Amino acid sequence: MTRTDPARPVSAPPRPVPAPPRPVGRTPGRKVLISGASIAGPALAYWLSRHGYAVTVVEKASAPRHGGYPVDIRGTALEVVRRMGILPSLQDAHVDLRRLTFLDEDGGEVVSVGPHTVTGATGRDLEVRRGDLTRALHAAVRDDVEFLFDDSIDTLDASGHGLDVTFRGGGTRTFDLVFGADGVHSRTRELVFGPEERFHRHLGYCFAVFTMRNTLGLSHETVMWNSPGRAAALYAVGDDDEVHAFLNFAHPEPPYDALRNAQAQRALIDEVFADAGWEVPGMLAALRDADDLYFDAVSQIRMPRWSSGRVSLLGDAAYAPSFLTGQGTSLALVGAYMLAASLADRDHTTGFAAYERDTRGFVTANQDQVGEGEAKLFPTTARALERRNTMLRQLATLPAATGRPAHSALTLPAVVPAR
Repeated sequence: MTRTDPARPVSAPPRPVPAPPRPVGRTPGRKVLISGASIAGPALAYWLSRHGYAVTVVEKASAPRHGGYPVDIRGTALEVVRRMGILPSLQDAHVDLRRLTFLDEDGGEVVSVGPHTVTGATGRDLEVRRGDLTRALHAAVRDDVEFLFDDSIDTLDASGHGLDVTFRGGGTRTFDLVFGADGVHSRTRELVFGPEERFHRHLGYCFAVFTMRNTLGLSHETVMWNSPGRAAALYAVGDDDEVHAFLNFAHPEPPYDALRNAQAQRALIDEVFADAGWEVPGMLAALRDADDLYFDAVSQIRMPRWSSGRVSLLGDAAYAPSFLTGQGTSLALVGAYMLAASLADRDHTTGFAAYERDTRGFVTANQDQVGEGEAKLFPTTARALERRNTMLRQLATLPAATGRPAHSALTLPAVVPAR
């Protein structure tokens, strides 16, 4: 179970990553602005900088975010981080999840399986705390690009020869290109392409993640409780005193009144899980005091085009697949590489067209996985839940998974030398 969530400090950072040397003897090229410094943004900044662009990254948070719920790096994305030189650091930070246990509504064990049996991951794939990945990405690029933290884009004006950007913190600057890597609720997308509702595909669930004390002594494992339309899980990354808590529930329409109101979020969760058993009452109590709650609708972003004029989108802003696929991080890394490679030796009009032509099939194949694997983990009826439990018991007797073809369905183009 992975998803995009706010991050928290952790006590065991991965091995420091020295930034690869800048190409020698180049002249800075076009000035570009990237909105978002989580995953897609720094990855794009790295490759654009290597291709000769003068890059600025603006981020509304006050600093790079650390900690956070674990994310997956699979298939083609592994080759991206290898080419960036950060694979050893991420291997050091790998979360060694060893067991995934499913419980019934009364708290009895249904089955305990290896996590790869369910996710379709392979032994090469990585799972790391989100903050460990952002830390590695930031270290790889921080000496080569300009970061503007605690700020964001307020307005974009494309009436001139470039893009005039006004920042919320004050001031206006002109860029040749602007990239939106600012998540599912992208401000850049809203400014250029219109309201989120045009591209938002609700998948019928809401979820909440936060941290709480590890009262069960869990270690390198996830335990998930289910009843029809509801799920609660505790995820122990290691032997820490804290675990990641996860609550998921069916909700036919996005609860717009709660999406930006923490008090309404807690009230909705309390109502949905009021009569739940197992450890859920303790999770609800911990939720009331949690300072890192992240709540959202389970959704995808589906857009007919990712670029307009001198602006392009990537990552969740362009094609969020939802945590049900486990591919959000991998799509962000691969998309950043493909976008930068498409612009390396082309003008932006031709480059943006190449980016969409060469990347869309990979994105669509991974978004379509929403009907496979993890999407079946949260049945909404008693009959469907029993079918899921039967499927899990059968999976437990099968050999380890060999990986899903969609994860590796794209071959990266060669790195173009810097100009």
